Amino acid sequence: MFNLLNNNGSDLAAIDQWFGEQNFDRVLCTGGNHDLPLEAALRRSPQPFRNAIYLQDTGYEYGGKLFWGAPWVPDLSGHAFFATAQELACRWSAIPLGIDVLITHTPPRSILDKSSRGYNLGCAKLLEAVYRTELKVHCFGHVHNSRGEFRHRGTTFINASSIMRGRSSVLEPIVVEL
Repeated sequence: MFNLLNNNGSDLAAIDQWFGEQNFDRVLCTGGNHDLPLEAALRRSPQPFRNAIYLQDTGYEYGGKLFWGAPWVPDLSGHAFFATAQELACRWSAIPLGIDVLITHTPPRSILDKSSRGYNLGCAKLLEAVYRTELKVHCFGHVHNSRGEFRHRGTTFINASSIMRGRSSVLEPIVVEL
């Protein structure tokens, strides 16, 4: 949908415009491994969008629900929002108790994280954090091949990847009512 690899900022403006066209009271987002221009924009401003609320190790309360977002990805040195195993452990341990919805780019280990080659690409430390916080919903993407929903130990996990391998069209969003 958007090519964030051109680094000239025009795609960030296009994404912000697209956010503004959505029919929602609020749009919450976080980054991912291809978002180098976003990573650069965040060095200038913690909120690079006018039409969305960007979450990076931060929370946002809306309608009595607490949302927390974090963009970090393991195993992809040289990509945006890469974090080492030690950094990830620190970031995930900072997720507070009492949140209702966690929004990350990376999936937790062994939950909707299987690649097209059969590898589990999720993060074990993130799974530990999810279980520690006992949240209601964990929404993520990154592993396009594992789009879907799964309920386990009281948490609804949603891999909301919008593009599947071998398909050129953007998939319909997954809608969850809290």
